[in-house]
Amino acid sequence: MQELLVISGKGGTGKTTVVGSFAVLSGGSAVLADCDVDASNLHLLLEPKIEEKYEFAASKTAFINASKCTHCGFCSELCRFEAIKDFKVNPLLCEGCGLCFHVCPKGAAEMHRETSGWWYVSQSRYGPMVHAKLEIGQENSGKLVAAVRRTAKELAEKTKKNLIIIDGPPGIGCPVISSLTGADLALVITEPTVSGIHDLKRVLDLCRHFNVQAAVCINKYDINLENSTAIRIYCADLLIPVLGEIPYDPEVSSCLCEGKPLLERSDGKAAKQIEILWNRVKKFLNIAD
Repeated sequence: MQELLVISGKGGTGKTTVVGSFAVLSGGSAVLADCDVDASNLHLLLEPKIEEKYEFAASKTAFINASKCTHCGFCSELCRFEAIKDFKVNPLLCEGCGLCFHVCPKGAAEMHRETSGWWYVSQSRYGPMVHAKLEIGQENSGKLVAAVRRTAKELAEKTKKNLIIIDGPPGIGCPVISSLTGADLALVITEPTVSGIHDLKRVLDLCRHFNVQAAVCINKYDINLENSTAIRIYCADLLIPVLGEIPYDPEVSSCLCEGKPLLERSDGKAAKQIEILWNRVKKFLNIAD
């Protein structure tokens, strides 16, 4: 079993477009996973049917038990987040640090576990899929990513799939690290812009730090040929292969507006290059047709 992780240094570079097309090209031979739990959108393209639903509870919020509270004000005085007022806790301000729980002389301050999100095992028209939803303002998304990956591996073993295709989160933070560790290949989608190049370098540094093999795909490479050349030179200096160069194609936006993967509706220039990219990725991972 191998894990192909598609990531980017910044949002909006085309990760989900590529993963959605890979799902079509895989023909149901892979397990799909959306690890961009803070802003998941692969399900918008693949319209999976949810078969299993699991609660994700990774954070706690303080609660003042009125029957035990003596109104000493000790918890309110020590709370650095000003979350306790009139002997009640504002859950939007509470960071779940637990200080009030430890200092309350009467044990009136309690810590209640909160539902932070959900993760799902679903069936899409291109095979099994694991995805998640983190509730607004909730944290610990790295733990939710770990749950999605773990479930995807279990599903791959159960269904005897030899490939997991992961739509990863953007950036270099905790969710990316949780997605990256242990992956067989990180396919980094970038674009030939100043911010795109800057964030590409950061995410390649992250791959190198965790000793994960990286490859690059330049999306909309023809909008700035000079910057695309700079990306190729930079990758060549680091011995990082550039497996694909996708041209700008208005059909991509049209398919996204319809909520369909590009390869499902188009055979244009971008679709053809994504198919070439897919074949190169399979060869790189030594995956047979």
